Amino acid sequence: MKTVRVILSSEAEEVYKYLNEHAAHSKSEQIFLNAVKKKIELIKANPHYGDSVPKKLIPREYQVKYGINNLFRVELPKYWRMLYTLTEGESQIEIVAFVLDMIDHKEYDRKFGYGSG
Repeated sequence: MKTVRVILSSEAEEVYKYLNEHAAHSKSEQIFLNAVKKKIELIKANPHYGDSVPKKLIPREYQVKYGINNLFRVELPKYWRMLYTLTEGESQIEIVAFVLDMIDHKEYDRKFGYGSG
């Protein structure tokens, strides 16, 4: 069985660090951080845990910046989304789940080209 390693992009790492710094003083950040940690563990247990985004809907920004051809979406509290892609690891016994972004609903709609009405 292949192991799954989860890596955060610099954007996702920024959100994660913010949550870690503020969770001790904010109940909502603590809930959010716990949800992120739980989702990461679920991805490690099943890399296809998230909802698969159809290839034609993958934002060009991610295709250009990361060269991805697959994208998965995981729902987080307050309508936030965690977006990740799967790649082969450095060895044949590893899968890397690369978390590209953790974004709010408004930013998600913008990236995916959904209108406001």
